[in-house]
Amino acid sequence: MPGCVKSTSGVFPDAIMLSLEEVDVFFGAAQILFGVTLTLGPGEAAVLLGRNGAGKSTTLKTAIGLVRPAAGRVIFNGRRIERLPSWEIARLGLGYVPEERRIFGDLTVRENLEVGRLAARPCSLPWTPERLFGLFPLLAPLASRRAVNLSGGEQQMLTIARTLMGNPRCMLLDEPSEGLAPVVVDQLAHALRQLKAEGLAMLLSEQNLRFAQSIADRAHILEKGFVRYSGTVAELAGNAQLRADYLAL
Repeated sequence: MPGCVKSTSGVFPDAIMLSLEEVDVFFGAAQILFGVTLTLGPGEAAVLLGRNGAGKSTTLKTAIGLVRPAAGRVIFNGRRIERLPSWEIARLGLGYVPEERRIFGDLTVRENLEVGRLAARPCSLPWTPERLFGLFPLLAPLASRRAVNLSGGEQQMLTIARTLMGNPRCMLLDEPSEGLAPVVVDQLAHALRQLKAEGLAMLLSEQNLRFAQSIADRAHILEKGFVRYSGTVAELAGNAQLRADYLAL
């Protein structure tokens, strides 16, 4: 595209697309996040790991504006967003794939995609239903099927595809592999690697370490609302004690 500069690697290590800085979150009198700090670069994939209740989903919901932090800053693409409503954050280019999926069951697959449509962004190829059917070929023959009649894996793919129709610069995914059959998890991982190769930044919340390792560059381990580790996925894979301390069930 004229006037646009594209990285050959897709990753800009010296730039920051999304950052949480010293974020505290309370639910009533109970503190859930304690000074959470993490960054995500353009084109980078990172994963939040930790046991149930560690604060992974709350971190994503804070980033997208569904939870308001009591302290700290959330910055997206150079702009503070922690006081903005979630719909405005989405329009700025931060996409969110909720754990609950929240598809519109009475609408068809294609209609669900159209609900998510937002204008294309400069220097990016806009997402269309046809392009998404190429990314998720299982959805193509189901375009006219009501979403309520899809399998769990098909619904997850539809939820991600609907988020992509908003042409996000960065996407948050909350437990995308949870409850899916292994073959579907592999298909989903393949699609997310394609998105990463195209330069889409992603922050995933996951418990499936194998799935996370196949996609992410960096990992952040949360435990009881604290960030206990931030580093590369390769370093984590080589540290059995760290995995035993914070990830073993």
